[in-house]
Amino acid sequence: MSRAALLLIPGMLTHAGIWRAVSARLQQAMGARLQLLVADVSTQDSIADMAEDAWRLLGQVAPEVPCGVVGFSMGGYVALEMLAHARRPLRMACLVSTSARAEPAEGVAQREKTMDSLRADFEQAIGATALYGTHRANRADLASLLEMMRSVGPDTAVRQVQAIMRRRDLRAQLARLDLPVQVLCGQDDRITPWALSEELAALIPGAGLQQVPQAGHMLPFERPEVLAGSLLAQLHNAGH
Repeated sequence: MSRAALLLIPGMLTHAGIWRAVSARLQQAMGARLQLLVADVSTQDSIADMAEDAWRLLGQVAPEVPCGVVGFSMGGYVALEMLAHARRPLRMACLVSTSARAEPAEGVAQREKTMDSLRADFEQAIGATALYGTHRANRADLASLLEMMRSVGPDTAVRQVQAIMRRRDLRAQLARLDLPVQVLCGQDDRITPWALSEELAALIPGAGLQQVPQAGHMLPFERPEVLAGSLLAQLHNAGH
């Protein structure tokens, strides 16, 4: 494999730490041949602004180095926004536990309740999110996940929910994508259920689709070895 760069985009209530186990496996396999960057999605007010800042971060990569993007959950919305307004050619994309749909009307009321919970009792809210977002087999030690959510804080979390609520529907643009795309989803994902990943993959020409058993929504946390293996296969197939 030659050199490559991957931009990893966290989801709501997570930061670079959500990629720690995945990154370790990628670096173990590829070492200095792989440049990893992690987008900061904690300060912006919209998915479009997150995508704009993510493109700026990719601007640090030398033009001759092939790049890919990996988006988890909200980070998947950001990755899709990037693909809709590409600033440089991308060699691959991986969309994890996400969707190309806009916020459905019936989801707005639930998002409002989520924001109320985050403001009223942040600790209780992240505890409920961690449980709801993981498979029962992966709940023995949620301490690191909760600590990460805790460090994000309620103000950032509320801002992220608001950005998610205003996201664009990008389904109509997916047919124009011309790069290898892999879509992954946990078998028991209750936040972005499997049907959304099926739809996503069906709309992208040639996209791969992988259902991960014994996993909920938090795939990078729950099954980092599966996600890392999928990314390494993509890099290999792309000639990296």
